[in-house]
Amino acid sequence: MSLQKVTIPALQARKGKQKFTMLTAYDAPFARLVDEAGIDVILVGDSLGAVVLGYGGTAPVTMDEMIHHAKAVGRTARHALLVGDMPFMSYQADTAEAVRNAGRHIKEAGMDCVKLEGSAKQAPIARAIVDAGIAVIGHIGLTLQTAASLGGVVVQGGGSADAARRILDDALAMEAAGCWAVLMEAVPADLGALITRRLKVPTIGIGAGPACDGQVLLTHEMLGLFPGLGLPWGNRYLDAGALMSQAIRQYADDIHGGTFPGPENSFPLDPSILRELEG
Repeated sequence: MSLQKVTIPALQARKGKQKFTMLTAYDAPFARLVDEAGIDVILVGDSLGAVVLGYGGTAPVTMDEMIHHAKAVGRTARHALLVGDMPFMSYQADTAEAVRNAGRHIKEAGMDCVKLEGSAKQAPIARAIVDAGIAVIGHIGLTLQTAASLGGVVVQGGGSADAARRILDDALAMEAAGCWAVLMEAVPADLGALITRRLKVPTIGIGAGPACDGQVLLTHEMLGLFPGLGLPWGNRYLDAGALMSQAIRQYADDIHGGTFPGPENSFPLDPSILRELEG
């Protein structure tokens, strides 16, 4: 039985009733695996910079790189709601540019909505994108694009009441701007629970505790293909990296030992043709 396409209203209706799932994918093979597993939301995250492009973080990722990877996912996934990430400096400098770049995710890559990092200061940008008819997820707490200004890859909102209040205010501002959901990264679990209770829209957590309406992980991290970004918010469900390394070493051993390729991997030639060539 084929799975139905996940929609934003359907996810919003699940708030307080049923949790939903979100994982990353950056290419067609992973999009197919995640989608066929029935995951509700696929995020084409700017984490692709560190996970698959070899950058030291997310800040170097360009809008063109995001669109390139989002297109692959958009061509492949059929069930999940698709989210395209807005990379660093694709929306901060100019509101019109922000709307155009968000539109590229929808028009060129086939995404269903976009995600942008920020605090309450970015809420007007989120509102402009929403007003253009593009659905937005607001991303608060630890925002890796600007982690240096936050003190590094560290938990946010746990140091004082003022710090916690700022995270709550950021969440409320994103909701007021029209974001259909708010993603919280690396905030204390009790704060995540409080924000989830206060917001009418769904919350999505990564390192934000179990009370959030949805949870997201880096697929490559949960499968043991990526070491992570510095905080223990993930869970390794499979050490696929070790299995793949073992298979690659076995391949090399087979080549060196002369056991591959074998007859079953080779194609025959008519003996008469071979005799004619040799003669």
